Amino acid sequence: MLAKIYQPARSAMQSGQARTRHWILEFVPADARWIDPLMGWTGSDDMNSQVCLRFESREEAVAYAERHGIPFETFEPKKRRHVVRQNGYGDNFATGRRGAWTH
Repeated sequence: MLAKIYQPARSAMQSGQARTRHWILEFVPADARWIDPLMGWTGSDDMNSQVCLRFESREEAVAYAERHGIPFETFEPKKRRHVVRQNGYGDNFATGRRGAWTH
């Protein structure tokens, strides 16, 4: 019953950092899932795979796992690299724009 503690990455469909500030403790699946032959649903006997706990900080998540005797592995988040361009998107619509309109 190994758990992983991580900070989620932002969705590819959003540009903001919403829901990426908290830390998540979730259990690694113990058994493989199977597909029901009649309905095509995915099934599992592992009830812990449904548990997803959210914490404000990594220390809180680690303390919870240690308090309950849950073996865990911590993953540090990869920091987002900012894309800095000389002229941003707004420069396309600047009134003092020099150069031909290429659209």
